[in-house]
Amino acid sequence: MASQDWFDKDFYSVLGVTKDVTDADLKKTYRKLARKYHPDSNQGDAAAEAKSKEVSEAYSVLSDAEQRAEYDQIRAMGSGARFTSGAQGGTGGFEDVFSMFNQGRGGRQQAQDFDDIFAMFNQQQGGAGFGSGRFGQSTGGFRGYGGPTRGADVTARTTIDFVTATKGETITLQGEDGKPFKVKIPAGVADGQKIRLRGRGRPSPDGGESGDIVVQITVRPHPVFTRDGLNLRVTVPVTFTEAALGATIEVPTLGGDPVKLRVAPGTPSGRVLRVKGRGVETAKGTGDLLAEVQVAVPSHLDDAAREALERFQSLEPKENPRAEMMAKARG
Repeated sequence: MASQDWFDKDFYSVLGVTKDVTDADLKKTYRKLARKYHPDSNQGDAAAEAKSKEVSEAYSVLSDAEQRAEYDQIRAMGSGARFTSGAQGGTGGFEDVFSMFNQGRGGRQQAQDFDDIFAMFNQQQGGAGFGSGRFGQSTGGFRGYGGPTRGADVTARTTIDFVTATKGETITLQGEDGKPFKVKIPAGVADGQKIRLRGRGRPSPDGGESGDIVVQITVRPHPVFTRDGLNLRVTVPVTFTEAALGATIEVPTLGGDPVKLRVAPGTPSGRVLRVKGRGVETAKGTGDLLAEVQVAVPSHLDDAAREALERFQSLEPKENPRAEMMAKARG
């Protein structure tokens, strides 16, 4: 912007603020106006686009302490100080401006004053376009609003098996452009969890940082094991006699050899037996294997087995296992 424009334009009025506005209120007002007149929200509206330019132009000067002070000084000179050409009255306008710079400067040389004046013009002519913060210095972003625009994120989805989710693995996926990219699946990733690959998304339209690739994970169920945080759960069937009399049974582990567990006499269905350190192993810790006992009832009995159970029934304690529950239900 040429300094002549600083005489002609009231930047405070453009932003709707007073001359003593604070930096915080100035920024707040600017952001509100920038959103209101942003070209993306007013497509095809030439008046809104022109207003956007005025708002950005005004804020670029008033938000810079040095330029704001310089602007206030030049505006204070009034309409009598003009940058006129020789054909319109010689150098009178320039002399008015120089007199301002000479006041209070003591013995500073006139050459320095020329440097100050020409710097005003050079700043504008050095490339200060719409959306710049200081003259000739681009702040990036869409026409200067809020800095460079970050590239868009890209969402990807993949389904992995239970063991891969538990142990971790590096897999290869195909990007939007058809090119493959690798994703490191950490040990212990959960169903529905998202993995973010920084800077691997779409590029910024104006030199900012690229977006991310966000990979959403779906984990296939396992036919035997389920997850409980870092713990693995497995339901272990036992026979009636194993549960009643006690037994040592084998329990499977994920990707390893079975382990032996002792089932104590009188173990009911639902009791959980714990195997330390045989759950999900991650950098944050290792879970356990939780084996839940389930008493299996035979669906078919031969005559000898039926007779044996009938004899047991006649000898078992005459206790109603549902008596306590019924009492509680009655209140």
